Amino acid sequence: METPKTAPPLSIRLLEGLARIGSALRADDWSRARTAGINPTQLAILDVLEGRPEGLAVKLLAQQLNVSQPTATDSILALERKALVEKRPDPDDGRALRICITRAGLDAVRAGNLAAGAVGQAAAGLDDADQEQFLVLLVSMIRQLQDRDAIPIQRMCVSCQHFRPYAHADATQPHHCNFVDAAFGQQDLRIDCREHETADPSVRAATWTAFHKDHPTNPPGK
Repeated sequence: METPKTAPPLSIRLLEGLARIGSALRADDWSRARTAGINPTQLAILDVLEGRPEGLAVKLLAQQLNVSQPTATDSILALERKALVEKRPDPDDGRALRICITRAGLDAVRAGNLAAGAVGQAAAGLDDADQEQFLVLLVSMIRQLQDRDAIPIQRMCVSCQHFRPYAHADATQPHHCNFVDAAFGQQDLRIDCREHETADPSVRAATWTAFHKDHPTNPPGK
């Protein structure tokens, strides 16, 4: 078959690239899960709970993983049988339960993380400037997905009430986190921060406008 003279639209080629990375990530997930003695869905649940010591309700856990509640429930039951998670009363609702990771569950996550992942190695192989720009682009794409209700609000700096973009003149550390009262740079942006507190929609919009208009991935004049 003759190669088309006109390349497919850029968005299509980006999707093709993301699909290749996604395939490699799934392979890495299987490797991590085997090391931890569980399957990838169960490992994904532990990954979400690892940074949430207060636990999550099943519905919220399913939303975070973008799976159905029955699928999440089946995996939770398997993890519970292995003593990797446990159910605790919800302090905000006496009739509800939260799923919490156990000490054994934390050990399983750490064991899985010891498995070297090809995608992680490839990311680490990029130079510092490329890693920083890639991080900012990922933050931008995740926000687009949030705006389309494809995923729930993530615990990123740009959606947090503590984040103040470009609060400082120092180009290496332009941002400020009110939670720790410290300046930080683009390379320190978080995609999943444990101290994240979701800002109101209007504040999130204003924060994003301030962040996006100045970050270095924009072409001059934008």
